[in-house]
Amino acid sequence: MMRVWYDACTGKHVRYGVAIAKRLREIGQEVILTTRKHPDTVLLAKLLNENFIVVGKYNPKSLLSRLKEAARRQLLFCKIFGENVPDVAISHGSVDQIRVAFGLKIPAITTLDTPYAEAVHRLTLPLADYIVVSKAIPEETIQKFGAKGKIIRFDGVDEVAWIRGFRPLVRYDFEKPFIVVREVEERAVYVKRKFSSVDLAKKLTRLGNVVFLPRYRWRTIKGLTIPKGFVDSASLVAQADLFVGAGGTITREAALQGTPAIVIDIFQEQYVNDYLAERGFPIFRTELSSAYTLAKEVLGSKRDVSDLLAKLENPVDVISNLVEKLGVR
Repeated sequence: MMRVWYDACTGKHVRYGVAIAKRLREIGQEVILTTRKHPDTVLLAKLLNENFIVVGKYNPKSLLSRLKEAARRQLLFCKIFGENVPDVAISHGSVDQIRVAFGLKIPAITTLDTPYAEAVHRLTLPLADYIVVSKAIPEETIQKFGAKGKIIRFDGVDEVAWIRGFRPLVRYDFEKPFIVVREVEERAVYVKRKFSSVDLAKKLTRLGNVVFLPRYRWRTIKGLTIPKGFVDSASLVAQADLFVGAGGTITREAALQGTPAIVIDIFQEQYVNDYLAERGFPIFRTELSSAYTLAKEVLGSKRDVSDLLAKLENPVDVISNLVEKLGVR
């Protein structure tokens, strides 16, 4: 039996980690799940009924606050795992985990889907032993960050790991039609171009009820429906009539469930979204100036994409097979 450590830094990572943990447990592996205090992580872990060890927190107040929290997490990991080292570490680009894994000589597996997250990739890809990545992302894009580990490409996207077979865990009773707008991640290091998600959301109220998902703090905004507390994004977009965002995880959670998803084109390397669009999933890229017109066109075009979803490769299969191979060495 292998002792596998998965570290989740965001809500997406929590979903990914849970999907991987379930599979690994089925084949007899022990899984240790860690996360950090973040707007999505702890509450989502509770919803998914998984026990994560909370180590440190997310504090994007400044570059110094980020650095300090990262250093604290790494020291805490050393305290937790220094005398009882796991056999393998897995994450979706956890800088803190991969740095500790490298120092303790733990084989590290990482996944990635945001080529524009330069800072994270420069700190993780040179140290990762295995990089599991969608074939949508060109290998040269990965190599430019100094990747030295083995690159394993799969014919799918990360979100297949938890969307295949997914059934909404929470029912949302919003007035129809309802449009979900996700606030842009303005505090992320990789965001170079910004726009007002609120202004766009208000404009979209001409077409229906707009459910606005803030990133960091709840606030009242006239004309917009803003849920209080934690929102299960995958369940929400499964029931929505349209999603609008900047092309992140919720975009693909929507499209993989047949909900039309509009991507405001602020990031250049939209390889994964383009890959899904080419395969027939309802993802539409546009400039901000054309977003309203496009929303009017695609609102109400929700459809069954289960046949398309079934054709995509599940990264959990790849990771599970890799862990088993590491265990027999």
